[in-house]
Amino acid sequence: MAPTVSVISELTNMSDRIRQVYNHLSGSKSTMSSETWEDVPLAPLDSIFKLTAAYKADTFPQKVNLGVGAYRDDDNKPWVLPVIKKATQILLNDPNLDHEYLPITGLPEFTAGAVKLILGADSPAIAEGRAVSVQTISGTGANHLGALFLSRFYQWDAPKQIYLSNPTWANHHAIFKNVGIQPIDYPYYDPATIGLDFDGFIGTLQSAAPRSVFLLHACAHNPTGVDPTRDQWKHIAEVIIAKNHYAFFDCAYQGFASGDLNNDAWAVRYFVEKGVPMLVCQSFAKNAGLYGERIGALHIVPPTKDAANRVKSQLSVLQRSEISNPPSYGARLVSLILNDSALFADWNRDIKTMAERIIFMRNELYRLLTEELKTPGSWVHIINQIGMFSFTGINPSQSQALIDTFHIYLTANGRISMAGLNTHNIRYFAESLDKVVRGQV
Repeated sequence: MAPTVSVISELTNMSDRIRQVYNHLSGSKSTMSSETWEDVPLAPLDSIFKLTAAYKADTFPQKVNLGVGAYRDDDNKPWVLPVIKKATQILLNDPNLDHEYLPITGLPEFTAGAVKLILGADSPAIAEGRAVSVQTISGTGANHLGALFLSRFYQWDAPKQIYLSNPTWANHHAIFKNVGIQPIDYPYYDPATIGLDFDGFIGTLQSAAPRSVFLLHACAHNPTGVDPTRDQWKHIAEVIIAKNHYAFFDCAYQGFASGDLNNDAWAVRYFVEKGVPMLVCQSFAKNAGLYGERIGALHIVPPTKDAANRVKSQLSVLQRSEISNPPSYGARLVSLILNDSALFADWNRDIKTMAERIIFMRNELYRLLTEELKTPGSWVHIINQIGMFSFTGINPSQSQALIDTFHIYLTANGRISMAGLNTHNIRYFAESLDKVVRGQV
């Protein structure tokens, strides 16, 4: 039986439609061809690593690298701490040393020693079993794990966001954005005084919505070197408690700032004593010189032991899904040092050696600028600031002039690493800075 006109018409329409669909699909790169990643944008180079690469490529004999955040001795060489050499020999001669996996939350002897170092051996949080400690991939990993935990489990009353000091370590922004937490600046550095904008800081703490999260640098603020005084820390804690905020401490320079491990942990310990809701990110990159071993810890301090157990269980789940188990070498080195009184005393001496050299460089730079060169402006901030970094107060064009004319490499905001200065190059840097400030280039 011959098909009717209407059936023929429907078949024709269907055929046309099938042809259209086929043409559409065959022209679609995303469904019919393999992925070529042609639409992936080229990311800019990390500013610090870009600066370091430029320094290494420079053949100028008097070039100076003041960008990288790593300690150098007076001959501009990386310094392996003598105590690390001792601990390494102990490990190498241990017949029971193996290469088995560590527990998911890290080497227990390391985390137990690390939490005592930052919170204090007599901390009420430790005594009451409320301190949760997890070994991490240095301080960066601690920041990431802490951020990820907050993103998943903090009871946000508003959009997920964290207040970061302006300025802060550049990586803070990326870390929080990557877990869905939006960074918001709070006033910290005052360009007019090259010091702390304490009123602006406190004002933001007071005006922020209750239960907001604030990231605080425990000591040796990066990048400014500007820290609150103890009285200012007390006021900060008071407002945080009144507003039910959460303190997210980042401590990358304990001991490295002042040369005294206990002094540099004062703010963290005070907050625990006052019952401030908080966590602490801890790194042993700077104070132990273990930059490449990536050894750090995250410590969360809940109000009860029961809450601590639940928190640790979830941190274990998060850690398992990302790194499974942390690396053992750096943890074993630091564990030996933290749990052996003789090695710990050696470490304290090594830390003091690094801190005192940096403090000497600050004093010498201040002397050269103010007494010998009589460089225009006030330079007292050089000796008032603390730790590895110093905000010089110069502007981006002056920073670029130091790079272009004098081969002195620093970040555009005028931050310098004091560890990059030594008795061989400090006069060259001071004289170059003086010329830039006077506009003689």
